[in-house]
Amino acid sequence: MEALVCKRLGDPASTTVANHSESPIEITRNHPIPELDSPTAVRVKVKATSLNYANYLQILGNYQEKPPLPFIPGSDYAGTVHAVGTSVTKFKVGDPVCSFAALGSYASFIVQDQSLLFGLPKGCDLVAAAALPVAFGTSHVALVHRANLTSSQVLLVLGAAGGVGVSAVQIGKVCSAVVIAVARGAEKVQFLKSLGVDHVVDLSNQNLTASVKEFLKSRNLKGVDVLYDPVGGKLTKEAMKLLNWGAQILVIGFASGEIPVIPANITLVKNWTVHGLYWGSYRIHRPAVLEDSVRELLSWMQKGLITIHISHTYSLSEAHLAFSAIKDRKAIGKVMIAFDDKGKSKL
Repeated sequence: MEALVCKRLGDPASTTVANHSESPIEITRNHPIPELDSPTAVRVKVKATSLNYANYLQILGNYQEKPPLPFIPGSDYAGTVHAVGTSVTKFKVGDPVCSFAALGSYASFIVQDQSLLFGLPKGCDLVAAAALPVAFGTSHVALVHRANLTSSQVLLVLGAAGGVGVSAVQIGKVCSAVVIAVARGAEKVQFLKSLGVDHVVDLSNQNLTASVKEFLKSRNLKGVDVLYDPVGGKLTKEAMKLLNWGAQILVIGFASGEIPVIPANITLVKNWTVHGLYWGSYRIHRPAVLEDSVRELLSWMQKGLITIHISHTYSLSEAHLAFSAIKDRKAIGKVMIAFDDKGKSKL
């Protein structure tokens, strides 16, 4: 089968080493197809798989989970059932499914237990379904399960045009919250406005604090109730100036490369709640929360309450370009790899 193998740690986005022996990734055409490893195992023929910032960090060696080399990266995916174990009762060959794994989706086949798969309606867009679990799952657990976001609250989303940011904005609107999105550049601003965001801050020409305060004043609102932060760094520090008494901070990631300091004394005085959100660990500690979350998201997608915006789609051989789109912040929404002849670069 075709697979992307991480041979050594390094930058997979480097075009200078993409086809060189020093590249950390290698595309193999004859990697062994994984065998069914239990009576309830299901082998899925992958149609599409998602690139998340965490996947990029893992190949760099900067992620909290460091698998032994070599390994096949990849997490969320969608495809069709290719083979089933003798005790599988939930699925049959040909059924469309989606799921997520700790590793292994950057390959044309993957094996998982039937209990970890989610059935999809026939005719469902498999590329869109592959983009849903990690990005939308992260935002759903953060905003719905942890923050209990309500219609009376103001949500501030940093990095709002990225994969998790776009999902957070949409889930905020499903919850009927007042949503303020922060991004950089006219194209991203226009896209976010098209999603019905209440206010967008363009960091290329606006000051975050001044812009948000002006908007809040126009709506007779006191401040921000929930901060959704996948960025970190100086932007977090500035955003904290906008938080209400009793606000909640959702720590999603550090795309800026800088881990922010959230002062404990201010947290105490203002009665803030800080939530660390490592979505992947829910599979170990709270699997039922994760399963319910993905099922609700699939229902929302089917009803049209949320939409999956695919920014770029690539073939596996163009993986270095896909990682580059994430690294260079070229994406608005999700970056995908598709396992067919149409997976061409949209750059």
